[in-house]
Amino acid sequence: MRAKYNLLDVEHMGLRTALYDAHLAADAKIVDFGGWDMPIHYGSQLKEHNMVREDAGMFDVSHMTVVDVTGADATAYLQYLLANDVAKLKTDGKALYSGMLNEKGGVIDDLIVYRADFLKGFRVVVNCATREKDLAWMNKQADKFDVTLTEQPDFAMIAVQGPQAIEKAKAAVSAEQAAVIENLAVFQGLPAGEWFIGRTGYTGEDGLELMVPAEEAMAFWSSLLKAGVQPIGLGARDTLRLEAGMNLYGNDMDETITPWQAGMGWTIALSDDRDFIGKDALVKEKEAGIEYKLVGLVLETRGVMRSHQKVIFTASDKRGEITSGTFSPTLQQSIAMARVPADAGNECAVDMRGKAVPVRMVTMPFVRNGKKVYK
Repeated sequence: MRAKYNLLDVEHMGLRTALYDAHLAADAKIVDFGGWDMPIHYGSQLKEHNMVREDAGMFDVSHMTVVDVTGADATAYLQYLLANDVAKLKTDGKALYSGMLNEKGGVIDDLIVYRADFLKGFRVVVNCATREKDLAWMNKQADKFDVTLTEQPDFAMIAVQGPQAIEKAKAAVSAEQAAVIENLAVFQGLPAGEWFIGRTGYTGEDGLELMVPAEEAMAFWSSLLKAGVQPIGLGARDTLRLEAGMNLYGNDMDETITPWQAGMGWTIALSDDRDFIGKDALVKEKEAGIEYKLVGLVLETRGVMRSHQKVIFTASDKRGEITSGTFSPTLQQSIAMARVPADAGNECAVDMRGKAVPVRMVTMPFVRNGKKVYK
């Protein structure tokens, strides 16, 4: 894999993004996240969460890994690599979400892939914590195809999210970049000079994810501040994504969990004429009957549900387990995702310190565009 220079400060225990000094200047609490020194909050996680739901906030997501896929077999390669089908991407910049699976159907990682006509290929964004195994797996599969994988570590990546995100971001960029933003469809990403701007996100709000040359990141961050966009840490990012019913790799799925069991069945394209890694295992699992499913839980009394707490059922001796749990600032109650037996029924409780606390099983997402939507 060809890789450009990496703009990182590695003279300490954790990697630092190009915006590290901006986080310190904003009094961020820095924590380790996947080997990176990242801001967990800038004073109040609750205020940051609400800022994104009500106005606009910005996240440093430069720790994410960007890989360009080019070459004569780029489409065929990704069709084999991913459970979702990139042939669905009929227009320039269109994006899709997919799992990248092993032969047993387990999720190696979840990712977004953009059709990138300016590259005559695709742009893929994968998680930082899984970078090494992702790149090793992608390179191993690339041996069978006429394809080139190019990591792009000289990008910084800033997400601007919230009901005012589009307008405030347009005020912080050039006329050329603002025009690209103005014309982006939801789940589409296009170049603007050396920048790449996607109308995507991880919060359940409208917004953007912007890849910019690392040397321009500090100036852009400052422009966003002047436009009234506040910095948001990874703590609020987690509560926002959970309200939005979005999976977190390592919590809600991993290499032992298939997309059927992770609420990702909608990302599996089981067309007869396309083979992909893990397809046989997924087909067999579906034919045999999928044993577990991912559901939403709402606690309508006091308390907070947490990962790894057990879910118990009225009509069955089977057990489930919470994969992600938190207190929802928007709903003012505890919410959780849980992996439960598919046939155990809907009447359930959570074992909280030895006490069976009744909870309500619901469909996700919990919140979309700042509003309660679960049923």
